Amino acid sequence: MGADQRTTPVLTKAQLIELLQEEIVLNKREAQELVDAFFSLIAEHLVAGDEVKLLGFGNFQVRDKPPRPGRNPRTGEPAPIRARRVVTFHASSKLKEQVQACALVS
Repeated sequence: MGADQRTTPVLTKAQLIELLQEEIVLNKREAQELVDAFFSLIAEHLVAGDEVKLLGFGNFQVRDKPPRPGRNPRTGEPAPIRARRVVTFHASSKLKEQVQACALVS
């Protein structure tokens, strides 16, 4: 099977809402409001430049990247890359251990 034919498992927002309904016994509206509020809070703090730390999961940070020279990959011509803000994620050691333990079992 080629790389483009493989499917990668993905947890979607809708699936997360469904799981909350089952695990915490919330109705769909409550579960959706909870997920939306959670993501909104994270986004608000990142937009404000705050670091978001989720104990046992990881840290989200906003970094300012300076402008730099680049090139157009099609033509090879130089093309400047503008300054921008990016979100980075660093997994906690606890999360890394869980992922590694699961990989060893597979």
